[in-house]
Amino acid sequence: MGLMVSVSGIRGIVGEDLHPENVVRYTAAFAAWCRDSAGERPLRVVLGRDGRPSGKVLLDLVKGTLGSCGLEVVDLGLCSTPGTAMAVEAQEALGGIVLTASHNPAPWNALKFLDSSGNFLSAELGRQVLDLEATGNFPWQSHENLGGYRRWKDADKHHIDSICALPSCQVQKIARADYTVVVDAVNAAGSRVLPQLLEKLGVKVIALHCEGNGVFPHDPEPKPANLEELGAKVRDIGANLGLAVDPDADRLVLVDETGTVLSEEYTLAIAADYYLSKNPGPVAANLSTSRMIEDVAARYGQICRRSPVGEAHVVALMSEIDAVIGGEGNGGIILPELHAGRDGMVGSALVLSAMAESGSKLSDLAARIPSYHMVKRRLDTGSPVPRSELERILTGSLEGELDFSDGIRADQAEGWIHVRPSNTEAIIRLIGESDDADWLKTKLDAVAEQLKKHLP
Repeated sequence: MGLMVSVSGIRGIVGEDLHPENVVRYTAAFAAWCRDSAGERPLRVVLGRDGRPSGKVLLDLVKGTLGSCGLEVVDLGLCSTPGTAMAVEAQEALGGIVLTASHNPAPWNALKFLDSSGNFLSAELGRQVLDLEATGNFPWQSHENLGGYRRWKDADKHHIDSICALPSCQVQKIARADYTVVVDAVNAAGSRVLPQLLEKLGVKVIALHCEGNGVFPHDPEPKPANLEELGAKVRDIGANLGLAVDPDADRLVLVDETGTVLSEEYTLAIAADYYLSKNPGPVAANLSTSRMIEDVAARYGQICRRSPVGEAHVVALMSEIDAVIGGEGNGGIILPELHAGRDGMVGSALVLSAMAESGSKLSDLAARIPSYHMVKRRLDTGSPVPRSELERILTGSLEGELDFSDGIRADQAEGWIHVRPSNTEAIIRLIGESDDADWLKTKLDAVAEQLKKHLP
């Protein structure tokens, strides 16, 4: 399949595409980038992992490489991606590395690079790291200049305290509501931090798959098809809410009080509906996110702008338009007031705050959001397909207003279609949304046939 190198990190199957040699090379390249950008700041990098078993071995590799390049490593151990991002600033580090393949299955892992603000590297900065890797000129140090290591055990506490300090987090109202919430953290990075946050909010937590051992009990991508057990648990015990996060806990999916697993597209829409009522301002989302978010923004007289898929792209657009909230339709909420990255924990706090302040059930909040028929498909290609090849195949066969910034998105009066190569897997994603299910199926079928005809 080959190593996946993109704005979403250096990702591959451990032992095949992601092996010690390229782990060391990309880590050393990042170390070189950190040293080049250091100025007078300490040579320090923060390191966290999502819990999957391969993370322990990779963490030692990465720590050794950073130390060999003369950098001090602040080791967070098992830590969510948003928790690691916030620790970068808290520790005044030059950057950070998160060892996580996010929603990918257990054989996968990845290196995700953060800058000194705790944001994922922009496309421009990411290219600088790749250029350094290509040169092979790494900053190996002599024995007297090697870096050191230390543990920081308060990353989760720092993250939780920061969320609870937000004016929009209704700590007292949530506690008075006496909620019972079931949590499925797929035994990964959210296993400790999400239950601890909920307990601080006065919520009774029923932990489901929160062992933290990295052994996924089901497909780790948080979407309705993988969360039937969570839905049944919520329904059986009469809980008020179910929360599911992916392995690095930056994506969140909601289960209402009836045990119904909501589409991951509802997470951002419900959180934004609450947050914009208190903090009106621009909104940003990626090209594949449901237009529910545009409807919510319009409710408060605000614009919603679109970026290519990928957290770094959304964050860059949010900074450009000074967005107050944004994210991606995969369950990723970005709240700049806390930090500029997807965060399943702050998403949970916003949803609980919306419920507690309004006295509404989650199903009532979801009913406030206009709904559409949305379909998400994937076409396995075996190896990455260049965007230029995708454009060559489909240009001329898609109608409407076309956007080529990330694959091809075609907007028509009846709905929209977005076709793009994945940043994280060797697949092409076909996503569309419409009021007319038949129109949408016809359009997606035609695109799929066109791709199958021209791709090997």
